Amino acid sequence: MNRICALAFILLSFALKAQEFTIQVKVKQLVPQRKIYLEFLNARGQAIKIDSLSPDQNNSGVFRGKVLDNGGFYLINFYDIANPQKVMVILEGSEKVIVEADGVNLPDKPGSYSVTGESINIKMMNQVMAISKGLEKKVIAWNAEIQKTPASQTRIQKEFEAAQNLALSQIKALIPQMGSNLVALWTTNFLPVETEMATLEMIAEKFKAERPNHVQIKPFLENLKRLKGVSVGSEAPEISLPSPSGEKVALSSLRGKYVLIDFWASWCGPCRRENPNVIKTYARFKDKGFEIFGVSLDQDKSAWLKAIETDQLTWKHVSDLQYWNSVAAQAYQVSAIPMTFMLDKEGKVMAKGLRGASLDQFLENLFKGK
Repeated sequence: MNRICALAFILLSFALKAQEFTIQVKVKQLVPQRKIYLEFLNARGQAIKIDSLSPDQNNSGVFRGKVLDNGGFYLINFYDIANPQKVMVILEGSEKVIVEADGVNLPDKPGSYSVTGESINIKMMNQVMAISKGLEKKVIAWNAEIQKTPASQTRIQKEFEAAQNLALSQIKALIPQMGSNLVALWTTNFLPVETEMATLEMIAEKFKAERPNHVQIKPFLENLKRLKGVSVGSEAPEISLPSPSGEKVALSSLRGKYVLIDFWASWCGPCRRENPNVIKTYARFKDKGFEIFGVSLDQDKSAWLKAIETDQLTWKHVSDLQYWNSVAAQAYQVSAIPMTFMLDKEGKVMAKGLRGASLDQFLENLFKGK
């Protein structure tokens, strides 16, 4: 009997240790009288502060704890100042992670950082981020070239699409290695719904079999199931949300025009990279009866407004600042961004997921002869 109790105690101790994590934080820049916070993203996408530390004389500190909700998404919030640098870490237990960061974002440049560790979540996340950042560097160079040599735009558009397709194929090649770890859920943000439904369903099937009731996974499964709810030919659900000035703007107020509903966010890299193309499309067709209705999934109003100003987005914008819990995102079953819905003059859905060359071609055909 004593042996059984001893074995049970050993198993319980092992299980408790498996839930523990350690995050060593090293920061280059200090902010006087300010702490570094550990935040947990709950199932509603809200960042909840769960711990804090003050860097020591070596500009370092350690967070220790047990994972919540059987694993999830955590943020290292440096100093909780205006436009703070935040670094995401995926924790499911037993991790020993090292986060090294500048600690602050500059007005024209986000702070650099690195996350290292032996868990599959950390390794896979770093590989996906490396692919994404590689594409981002190319986009910056291409945009600079277009500014200098406008005639290069057609060639660069083809190069961009090829590079984008390559990056997508590289990310998809990593997914089988992720299994049912939460990094697979995070990676779905890089998979366009309009072209990668089969891949998303493959990930969902894995989750259904192994972790169907996880609080972060369950909403993904439900959203994917409802994704086809807003179908081509159906009337677009009404959206009436605050504009940057605070006044509510209704989607129905644009009846009589062809409207592109553009779901995006300031924190969405693919959205921001696509914006230069959308700007050109808008300038080309806005006088022919084309309008854009931007719906942001931001939480931080200042970040939303800064992105609109920085990217020079001159069309109509709305947001309830509720992240993935936005009533508009739920009404349209949006589970990944960027996502678009093209409406006719009567407010019915003509097409979904148009952007880049496909959007231009659609509008060219639509306004041909007009």
